[in-house]
Amino acid sequence: MQITKAFLLHIDEVTFLFEAYRAFYNMTPDQEKARLFIKDRIKNEDSVIFLAKTDDGTAVGFTQLYPLFSSTRMTKWWLLNDLFVLPEHRGQGISITLINAAKDLCRKTGAGGLSLETMKTNTIGNTLYPKTGFKLDEENNYYTWECE
Repeated sequence: MQITKAFLLHIDEVTFLFEAYRAFYNMTPDQEKARLFIKDRIKNEDSVIFLAKTDDGTAVGFTQLYPLFSSTRMTKWWLLNDLFVLPEHRGQGISITLINAAKDLCRKTGAGGLSLETMKTNTIGNTLYPKTGFKLDEENNYYTWECE
């Protein structure tokens, strides 16, 4: 297994995985919009995307991280926003390897840590994250507001 940072030359691979990830969350497919979204993230360096590739070079998973800052901690922080491995490649430690790449990015950038959020029904993620050292914050509420 090889983990590589995604650049514009990886746009097709990332877009394919990104659309599969969105399908997992029951989002309406939109290949063109997904491609543009990923292209803009990479081009504008808005996020860091890591690809997991098999030994033959096939992209089978990815994670996307967005930079944040924590005022209370007075440090940079990373939001692990997306993590996905194709179903036929799960159970091989790929997600753990991608999370370790995210942790390495955190260390290399001098960040204070990683945050993530997942659905309560995501049994795979809710088993995986504590196993990789994440702690569930049961004291805080997470709210969202969507601009109309």
